[in-house]
Amino acid sequence: MIIYQDVKENFINQVRGGVIDQLIIDFYFNATKKHVGASEQDSWKKSMRYMRDVLNDPSIPKDAGVSIEYTIPRTSKRIDFILTGQNEKKNDYAIIIELKQWSTVDLSEKDGLVKTSFFGEVSHPSYQAWSYAALLENYCETVYKENIQLRPCAYLHNYIEDDVIKNKFYEEYLQKAPVFLEGDSEKDSLRSFIKKFVKYGDKSKIMYRVDSGKIKPSKSLTDSLASMLKGNEEFFMIDDQKVVFETAKLLAKQSNAKNKNILIVQGGPGTGKSVVAINLLVEITKQGLVVQYVTKNAAPRAVYESMLTGQMKKTQISNLFTGSGSYIDIEENSLDALVVDEAHRLNEKSGMFRNLGENQIKEIIKASKFSVFFIDEDQKVTWNDIGEKEEIKKWADLIGVKVQEMELSSQFRCSGSDGYLAWLDDALQIKETANIFLSENNYDFRVIDSPTELYNLILEKNKERNKSRLVAGYCWDWISKQDKSKMDISFLNDSLALQWNLASDGNLWILSPSSVNEVGCIHTCQGLELDYIGVIIGLDFVVRDGVVITQPEKRAKTDASLKGYKTALKQNPAEAKKKADKIIKNTYRTLMTRGMKGCYVYFVDKETEAYFKNRLKLNKSN
Repeated sequence: MIIYQDVKENFINQVRGGVIDQLIIDFYFNATKKHVGASEQDSWKKSMRYMRDVLNDPSIPKDAGVSIEYTIPRTSKRIDFILTGQNEKKNDYAIIIELKQWSTVDLSEKDGLVKTSFFGEVSHPSYQAWSYAALLENYCETVYKENIQLRPCAYLHNYIEDDVIKNKFYEEYLQKAPVFLEGDSEKDSLRSFIKKFVKYGDKSKIMYRVDSGKIKPSKSLTDSLASMLKGNEEFFMIDDQKVVFETAKLLAKQSNAKNKNILIVQGGPGTGKSVVAINLLVEITKQGLVVQYVTKNAAPRAVYESMLTGQMKKTQISNLFTGSGSYIDIEENSLDALVVDEAHRLNEKSGMFRNLGENQIKEIIKASKFSVFFIDEDQKVTWNDIGEKEEIKKWADLIGVKVQEMELSSQFRCSGSDGYLAWLDDALQIKETANIFLSENNYDFRVIDSPTELYNLILEKNKERNKSRLVAGYCWDWISKQDKSKMDISFLNDSLALQWNLASDGNLWILSPSSVNEVGCIHTCQGLELDYIGVIIGLDFVVRDGVVITQPEKRAKTDASLKGYKTALKQNPAEAKKKADKIIKNTYRTLMTRGMKGCYVYFVDKETEAYFKNRLKLNKSN
């Protein structure tokens, strides 16, 4: 959808006449029936004046096409400004320009991100412009079949060059999409960049063809995905994984706007939910359908993308991985399929302040002709998690979508030990099982006496495959986030001091070799697996006289998992305590099931340590 479209000559006259911002506002309302905030109106008014000055050159043809606020099909992403025309060989070109009014940003340690004063960490403008071009190149049939050349860039017209925005850290994205700033020389300016590619006007209505073209994945994208998956043992499927995969694949093929389908797949830790999800992402794309992999938690998205591509940088498949709040403004049935992993982590509202949209489950179902939800309700670990089978079925019924349910039961994590999982549920007092004592099996579970011993054991195990990590309940404040010289986690009667995972590794903490010296939390490891996991259980979980007592007040003040608990406690104390109790128990259940081969646990509280040792002692003496 194009909000504004005209030629350069008319655009310049409209800016000079002071009417361009109102024209865009009117066109936007007519197209979307939505009003625009004052800040966006102001940005249009100011940025378009700068674009007028850039284009005010007789060498740029007066009939070059100007498109403003182009919504990329089947997404909510909008490209600020596109100039279209032809080069000296009469080849079609579209210059994609990301406009920013920023005057300063700070360097981030995370790939492709910068720090802003108001929005926090956001995409670097060069990465943003390049990713938009990649979306069109991968999914717009007109672009890849008719060989329309896209040239992305960014224009920060209020920004004076410093050592941040063009820092070498961003070099890869700057090469793909250069950034232009205030005070650039004519030689290195946005105007010069445009003139390299646009010599003649837009004779062939480039953006009209793009906007009306068919949306389907390109052959280069499908071939690339298939080659990534081929021979990748991390994503090999067996048993009931294959049954679920084939069922979902068929439903995706059969679904359309009048025959929408939902598949709910229940599975405990280690049953291969994510393995099936990634295979579906690749296979449904190969079918020529538009599909995305969705999770609330960013860590699985980053890790699985990295595992597919073999690199920790953003790639052309990054747009296939997205967050659960991405479907607020998506047109109904605009996507063929959505693969929702970790569906228990879905929230009601979206956005930084949890004030956007209505309900993520509803928005996902409406956006796609077929949705598959992979879910484990015992892994709901924050106050705002709403992902439950009944909640999904409720919205499906309201929208009028057929639901099918399946289950993954074969256990591949914890050395395939269903006995360990049953024992853990009983020991954490989540639910009673017959497994009061941990039976002998191939799974290496140990209660460790000291933090130093736990740390050294994980270091030793990590030498094998770089797949062992320390994690902990969020009972220590993250003070090293502001001061990297400080330690976050310390212990009585033990000299060991540790830091929470560094921001530099971001969502790829679990893969970074140096992160074995840090401590992860539920937010950086949920949905992922390791060979060995070392778990530090804090004072939010203690045992007194054989009874588990959860203590929400012992959580760190920097932990947002229980945000909402204090308010709920005033309104309905019993229900609030019950919900917090479940969240804390689920958190440790999730942490203690990340290891495929073994789990080693250190308890800060000694009575709790004794309780777990006693649950092992009788068995060991037999």
